[in-house]
Amino acid sequence: MLINLVNKMRLSTRGRYGVRALLDVALQPDRNPVMVKDIARRQGIPVQYLQQLVSALSKAGLLRSIRGARGGVTLTRPPDQIKLSEIVQALERSTAPVKCLDDPGVCSRSDFCATRDVWGQIDKAVSEILDSTTVQDLVNKCNERKRGRAAPAPYKRSGTRQHEALTVPSEPH
Repeated sequence: MLINLVNKMRLSTRGRYGVRALLDVALQPDRNPVMVKDIARRQGIPVQYLQQLVSALSKAGLLRSIRGARGGVTLTRPPDQIKLSEIVQALERSTAPVKCLDDPGVCSRSDFCATRDVWGQIDKAVSEILDSTTVQDLVNKCNERKRGRAAPAPYKRSGTRQHEALTVPSEPH
């Protein structure tokens, strides 16, 4: 039961890879279009999977695709105007830790369940963090870490996996 709950509280690869892809684009110094295959290589994401995510992110108005020899993808807005919540909403069905938060009808106990309140608080906290964090915030963190000013935050807890690290591109586009 607890293992199932923990698995549901994780963002899928869609959400994680989507954030990493927009961060990768934002980290490019010249702001020119970035080829999807280059993002995929730097971030270790299968190209075909990333193309699906780019399509969804473009439909959501977060990325612009440019065709041609000098084509690729660019951000539609400055990185400080793109919230992580927008990226996750474009790619995830829900970030709720349990289904009954999105659809109380899936559980006959929803109306009187005391634990549902806790799951709602967790969902609210995650939403607030995603809504208050921009792609530029991540760019700043990457740049600080690149300069050796800030070590990654220790995310590991007893019995859980280490938090997935964001890969900072080592080469400009």
